[in-house]
Amino acid sequence: MAASIEALLEEISGVEHPLEELQCLKTALLSLPLSGLREAVNGQRLNLVFSLLNSDNSAQVELCIDILERILTALSPVHVFQNYRAELQAGLTHPNDRVKTLTLTQMGRVVENPDTVAEILNNGDILKAVILCIKEEKMAVAKQAIQFISKLSDSKPGLDKLFHTDLLQVMKDVMATSDIIRYRIYELVVEISSISPISLGYCANSGLIAQLLSELTGDDVLIRATAIEMVTTLAQSQHGRQYLAQQGIMDKISNMIRGAETDSFSSLYLPGLVKFFGNLAVMDSPQQVCEAYPAFQSKVFEMALDPDPALIGVALDTLGLLGSTVEGKQVLQKSGEKFKSVLLRVSRLAQSGATELRVRSLDKLSFFFSLFLLQAEQQTEDLLALTESWFHHLSNQPMDMIRNISTQPFPELHCGALRVFTAIASQPWGQRLMISNPGFMEFILDRSTGHSKEAKDAKFDLVGALVCSSTAAEIMGSQHFIRLKTYLREGPYYVTAVAAVGTEGAE
Repeated sequence: MAASIEALLEEISGVEHPLEELQCLKTALLSLPLSGLREAVNGQRLNLVFSLLNSDNSAQVELCIDILERILTALSPVHVFQNYRAELQAGLTHPNDRVKTLTLTQMGRVVENPDTVAEILNNGDILKAVILCIKEEKMAVAKQAIQFISKLSDSKPGLDKLFHTDLLQVMKDVMATSDIIRYRIYELVVEISSISPISLGYCANSGLIAQLLSELTGDDVLIRATAIEMVTTLAQSQHGRQYLAQQGIMDKISNMIRGAETDSFSSLYLPGLVKFFGNLAVMDSPQQVCEAYPAFQSKVFEMALDPDPALIGVALDTLGLLGSTVEGKQVLQKSGEKFKSVLLRVSRLAQSGATELRVRSLDKLSFFFSLFLLQAEQQTEDLLALTESWFHHLSNQPMDMIRNISTQPFPELHCGALRVFTAIASQPWGQRLMISNPGFMEFILDRSTGHSKEAKDAKFDLVGALVCSSTAAEIMGSQHFIRLKTYLREGPYYVTAVAAVGTEGAE
């Protein structure tokens, strides 16, 4: 087959408009597995195919791209870079976006290889061309360029090259293209900063993070909203949070929440501010965050009671994050009547809101009630009393309320209701409610309800939560417990076999 590939390349070289020959080469390449392809093309010079990319004939260019994608993937990145460096550099400025994407994909392989990354670092022209690709209109091209620079920054030599040479000014020049491009660079800088405290130091010293932080209080509310998303991402790492705290950003965001009441455009950026503290609370300490920034907790409760669905959704997600941890539950409990009002609102939304909001409400309720990850000895009397009181605050008959939701003809609501039951299934008070609710055990063990895979899995999780509880056997009784264990042993998709009744010859 190597001879065949060589012959096909020879045929292409002797034709002025080689569309048919290129198609034959593409077909031959696709017929080979990558292992065989590597052997067949090794030693073949692909300069001709690269040169045919410089054509006004779009069909020819597309065929060449397909051929090069297939061949270059089979070759080692060392071979590709050492033999086609000039072609790759030319590809970064090619007018066709697919050529740029192909080139950047190969450059990504090269920068990941320890045998070629040093050569990349010594080629400033290629690195400059990659950075310029970040401002391309086609997002697929820009994304590949961002990924390349991010990989380059995994090492100290890469950080030195990017931030201690004229490449830093190239990045800043690219940023000046537009608001959209500026935020692509911010996204890249935040990604690099998240790698380690050292990489954060490089980014901070470049002045780019300070520039990002200044956007938080800019005049354009849409830019402000995007900036808070970037800062929230930066806060995902511990060293990122420490840096933001040192810069006084937490206090600044808290003040922005306070000031939002007098800003008619605050609904555009307020959800981002709340999300920031919600993530911060889960990563650090719900109690410390809520005590240090009371404006955050107060605003979350206010948003949960707001008629605006967008604000309600963000508030629900944030409360769900807080309520998913034991410490967060205790913080919510300390708020007293405020959280009880929110619980009642969530209960009403679960029963009669828009479908998407009903599903989100059910999911958050399951977070509030869940102690599933705690061992029985960790389920203290105080915690059990807390979740039980919350559950009974939903309505006069909370079991019937959730069960009614589960019987409605919406699979996502059915599964959401089952997850609420699963949340209370590991707790003694939840088991007592289930066994005392008429027909509830039959409802659990009935395999004819919920025909989708998601519904069967949700029911199976509920049964599993009961069987795995150390108190369920005593509370629910041996007969019910044996049936639950049988259900669990048979699996979520078990179907009872029905014997066929023959009628032939029966008189």
